[in-house]
Amino acid sequence: MLKFTNNLFYIKLMYKFELLIFNRMYEDYNILTNDPSMTAWGWAVLTSKRKILESGCIKTAPEQKKRRIRKGDDTVRRASEIIDYLKTIILHYNIKFIISELPHGSQNASAAVMIGLVTGIIQTLADVYNLPIEWYSEGDSKKYLLGKLSATKQETINAIDKLYEVDWKGVKYMDEAIADSLAIHNVAMQESSILRFVNK
Repeated sequence: MLKFTNNLFYIKLMYKFELLIFNRMYEDYNILTNDPSMTAWGWAVLTSKRKILESGCIKTAPEQKKRRIRKGDDTVRRASEIIDYLKTIILHYNIKFIISELPHGSQNASAAVMIGLVTGIIQTLADVYNLPIEWYSEGDSKKYLLGKLSATKQETINAIDKLYEVDWKGVKYMDEAIADSLAIHNVAMQESSILRFVNK
C-alpha cells in the first residue's frame, strides 16, 4: 500500500509539473506566495519575473461569543472565509504555482489545531486546482534573506523593500504578513528546481 501511495504522489507531482511547463510555453505564469495564519494570512501574487501584481493580508478573528456559536463552528467559519478569499485570488490571477511557509511549532493544543488547519487549507486548494505547491521553512526564508535564522519583523520588511517593489499598506500586522510571504518567494526563487527550470 505504501508503494502505491508513493507512486500516486509521484504521478500527481509530475502531472502538475507538466502542466506548469505547458503553460510556460504560451504565457507568463503567476505565482501565489503565502504566510499562512488564521489571524493574519499574508499573501502576494507575482509574475515569473518577480513583479508583484497584488499583495494583501486575510484577517479573521474569533467571534463565537458575538455570534453565540460554538468555538469549533466559529473556527470553521474563519477557515471558510480564508478559503473563499484564496479561491478568488487563484481564479482571478490564473495562478499556476503556489509556494508557502510551512507552519511549525505550537504552544498549546488550540495553536496546534490552527497549524494543521491552515496547512490543510492551502494544500487542499493546490490539489483541487491541480497546482504544483512547494513548502519552505521560516528559518530558510530568513537565512536567504538576511543570512541568519531569526530576525525581527522590521528587519524582514526592510530587506524585502530592497528586493521588491511593494505597495505597503501602512498597517503593521498587514505589512509584516506580506513581508513574510515575500521572504518565502525569495527563497523559492533560489531553491526551487521547478522555478529555476521554467525560468531558463
